[in-house]
Amino acid sequence: MYPQQIIDALRTVKYPGTGKDIVESGMLEDDIRISGFEVSFSLIFPSQQDPFQKSLLKAAETAIKTYVDPNAAVNIHSKYTKQTAPAKTEKPLPQVKNIIAVASGKGGVGKSTVTANLAIALASQGFSVGLLDADIHGPSIPRMFNVEDARPVSTDVDGRELIVPIEQYGVKMLSIGFFVDPNNAVVWRGGLASNAVKQLLLDADWGELDYLLIDMPPGTSDIHLTVVQTVELTGVVIVTTPQPVALIDARKGVDMFQNDKMGVPVLGIIENMSYFTPAELPENKYYIFGKDGGKRLAEELGVPFLGQIPLVQSIRQAADDGMPIALQAGHPATQIYQSIAQKLNI
Repeated sequence: MYPQQIIDALRTVKYPGTGKDIVESGMLEDDIRISGFEVSFSLIFPSQQDPFQKSLLKAAETAIKTYVDPNAAVNIHSKYTKQTAPAKTEKPLPQVKNIIAVASGKGGVGKSTVTANLAIALASQGFSVGLLDADIHGPSIPRMFNVEDARPVSTDVDGRELIVPIEQYGVKMLSIGFFVDPNNAVVWRGGLASNAVKQLLLDADWGELDYLLIDMPPGTSDIHLTVVQTVELTGVVIVTTPQPVALIDARKGVDMFQNDKMGVPVLGIIENMSYFTPAELPENKYYIFGKDGGKRLAEELGVPFLGQIPLVQSIRQAADDGMPIALQAGHPATQIYQSIAQKLNI
């Protein structure tokens, strides 16, 4: 083995935060040592809290065993740059006027579809909009915006390396889905997932935004607490279906954000899949999951009821095709999303 082989092998390892290889990114320290089958070197990370550190060390070791020598004994040391901490401000994202989390008590209620369409509806009303996909284990925003193959790059902003969001349909967005293989499960412990969300939230060049929507993971988790502790949320929107099982979890979601630990205003409840309307009978409504459950819950909890979204095939099809229904100006569902977006105009 010789140093250039090591360097060439490490060029195959990409840093998820920038998409560049670790050699090009300047992460490889000039301290490669080779003794027989043993090789050692250092990788430089921005901080000890870097969420990609563990996976990157493993990837570097695998690259050397794959491209240099499968019998190599690899010792990698982590070093950290002494970054100047950003100046503390009352708002971690001072250029973002409103940060709204979109959450649900349970999965499968169409929260991500609602978030995507609300973002587009707000953008169509002339607002500058960002969208953070905080569902680390099930990121779906890249698919819904037809940007699965996009890979964000980094840019230097006042001496800080920031991730440049992908822009589509007038919405700036970031998702862990841009940095991982969509066919592989993201198996991360809570702390690692939370740190990744924090990095996507704070280490991004969002620019000036009227609204930043955060598509939260379902349930109640570390990520929810991390988001609340990292930025000052304008409020949260709860998405539910009208069925009793979903309403039980939606109630917990409202309580989570309203309790003393969170203290986040609940801007309202959206009832998704409220009724089924067949395309050939547009005036008919079939209440498959029950009727007005979300509306009654909002009244009971004393929070605004933002609207009912029907269960129609075109909404699902549009999301799967990467062109959310809110892009279709004349569609009845678009008018509903526009109405809900107007109620969020703060």
